Amino acid sequence: MSLVLVLVALALLAPWAAVPAARRLAVLLPPREASFTLAGAAVLLAGGTAAALVGLFHVPFLAGLEHLPLSRVLARWPAVVPVSGAAGVLLTVQAVRLGLRWRRQRALLARAWELTGGATSDGDLLVVAGEDAEAFALPAHRGRPGRVVVSAGMLRALGPTERAVLLAHERAHLRGRHHLLSAAADLAAAVHPALGRLRADLDFHLERWADEQAARAVADRRTAATAIARAALAGSPSVRHATGPLLSVSSGPVPQRVQALLGPAPARPTGHRARAAVALLAAVAVAAMLGVGLAYGLHEYVEYAARALLAHGTV
Repeated sequence: MSLVLVLVALALLAPWAAVPAARRLAVLLPPREASFTLAGAAVLLAGGTAAALVGLFHVPFLAGLEHLPLSRVLARWPAVVPVSGAAGVLLTVQAVRLGLRWRRQRALLARAWELTGGATSDGDLLVVAGEDAEAFALPAHRGRPGRVVVSAGMLRALGPTERAVLLAHERAHLRGRHHLLSAAADLAAAVHPALGRLRADLDFHLERWADEQAARAVADRRTAATAIARAALAGSPSVRHATGPLLSVSSGPVPQRVQALLGPAPARPTGHRARAAVALLAAVAVAAMLGVGLAYGLHEYVEYAARALLAHGTV
């Protein structure tokens, strides 16, 4: 049983090692691929963690299915019940954290829609009154399609071309359904504390993805960079630092985003960068599957141990 506990510990610690690899991998990829990589890594690593805990929690029940009395199981593996109980407690904590975070996301989305009640509608654009310079992508909610929300103050702060960049940026968020990737990473962070470090990186790459879409829409990277910088400087701090399903042109490390737009368009890695990306992807995949593999291995281990005990007539 000690070997099993070591393997479980490795599965629970794996995300701490996999997160730096995923972050490094994202740097090597274009924004779109980086966003999917980070969101996928967060979900898979969270799933692996939960699978390992579920597998550990089920050990006493699996032994019962193999017709092993609990007293015999405790005689062979004295720590199985407290360890299984600890896994159950962790699973309960994870479930509560997931529920609270999901509720917070839905409440933020509902509140944002309420605040647009008096907005002026123009196609997919909602213009809200106010001097604060705000702009964000508002995802679909309760049958209402997604909208781009812009304040009158933000529209006054930008010129015509800059407004075109702003709208193209926010529309890219809606078209790419970026809020789903952001929400998935946010929920994954509730399962394992190490995954919280992926959330900020993912939001940055989502903004970079939308920046590149906006630059292509106006066919001028420098103009896009100028518009992003001006919108961010004018933007309200409440929007600039918002989290959850609302993605804003003003969020994230804006200087890095502007610098990226002033450089060449991102391309997929080649040569040694491609080989490094493959190696990092393999490391993240192995770490993500460790928990799932361990859960299956625990099931097989209990079956093997049960057959061994039965064969030796110890039950």
